[in-house]
Amino acid sequence: MTALPAFARGLCDDAAIFPPGLAPLADAVPAHVRHVGAPYAELVGPLVVSAAALEELAGLVPVEGGHRLELAVTVPEGPSAVPGVLTTVAALPVELRALEVAVPADVTATALVETLDAAGIDDAVEVFVEVPRDERRPDIIAALPSTRYKAKFRTGGIKAELYPDESELAAAIKAVVDAGVPYKATAGLHHAIRNTDPETGFEQHGFLNLLLATDAAVRGADADELVRILAERDGSAIAERIAALPEQRVAATRAAFRSFGTCSVSDPLTEMIELGLLPNSVSPTYERTV
Repeated sequence: MTALPAFARGLCDDAAIFPPGLAPLADAVPAHVRHVGAPYAELVGPLVVSAAALEELAGLVPVEGGHRLELAVTVPEGPSAVPGVLTTVAALPVELRALEVAVPADVTATALVETLDAAGIDDAVEVFVEVPRDERRPDIIAALPSTRYKAKFRTGGIKAELYPDESELAAAIKAVVDAGVPYKATAGLHHAIRNTDPETGFEQHGFLNLLLATDAAVRGADADELVRILAERDGSAIAERIAALPEQRVAATRAAFRSFGTCSVSDPLTEMIELGLLPNSVSPTYERTV
């Protein structure tokens, strides 16, 4: 394993089984084990699986060599389904690191917190609440600072309307940072830098843009500055700014922006190497000589 810059450690949660990658779980599990044994292992967070996939996962663990999988489990059914998920996971030879809990349309901020509080979640498990893009968003964010729960934002999907524009995402980032609520992001972050997908025409956010926007929010920048950072398409400029971040600012930024889910760990890894932010020695194709 090679030591990586602090900004990159644990940045990429392995969401290989989700769109657009849709890797079969039987392939994703051994691939994840290879990732966490690779020179770039520090980059990789837990394997993200859906609650519905736990039954299949039971037939794939323990994995060869005794590696104990670290999991983040998505719970699209909402907080009421969490106790059942905890029971299922407890019977598996895995380590539960996080829950990512959706908020169904009929669940209020108060009900969300009360139900999660009653679910008996171990203190070692991080809990991310998928903040909805509706009128409940302000109330849910306002309810989180007095709890252990963190936020999760969707930053894309398989339809153009699932991508929040720069203004919406800037407002979301600023809201949670101002409230002192850490967050993670998922979906649509297929590249390091803001881009237009050549096949779909979707306007896609860059995960390094999010990193810099979070740094700006932590420093008290207004929403307009965050919008400008999220819209930036100059990869060299973004990379230079990230490379120049002082250690304390990196720590504060990563405390706020915990990680993002990616269906391909190798893609963000390769792009950060190409931008000069990570050493060539962590590339999966790097040939080592004695």
